Amino acid sequence: MDGDEQRWLSPSPDLLRMRLFELAGVTAAVALGAGLIGGLVWSAVVGIAAAVVAIALGLVAMPFVARRIRSWGYCEREDDLLVRHGLLVARLSVVPYGRMQFIDVEAGPAERLFKLSTLHLHTAAAATDARIPGLEAAEAARLRDRLAALGEARAAGL
Repeated sequence: MDGDEQRWLSPSPDLLRMRLFELAGVTAAVALGAGLIGGLVWSAVVGIAAAVVAIALGLVAMPFVARRIRSWGYCEREDDLLVRHGLLVARLSVVPYGRMQFIDVEAGPAERLFKLSTLHLHTAAAATDARIPGLEAAEAARLRDRLAALGEARAAGL
């Protein structure tokens, strides 16, 4: 990027849909389990109350999941890649292209269902936690190839 202009990119909107789908599944499982246990151990009223509380907690969590997803962003600059995320503790990682050792693209079952991938950037520093979740497959491949090329070019210039 030229000058101080930084263009921040965000994960795919499908990442939010995937996380909400996961939250709905976990909420349903917990509500079912709490309802069954409460109903079998105590009474049907306790079981229903436990299931309602579990569902209410799942609904309360939804806006927090959305805000957490919106906190992710990445910016490709001339010499490095910026990755930001976090709400309570905001984190900004600066990964110089010349320090990248390898770039890993992975997709778990839920990500594959939503056609998403997570890009992991590995450097010599053990504490590096540079990852970008929720990238569409084509964007993940483009970014992986671009970062690998820039990493090789910068490492060769050391």
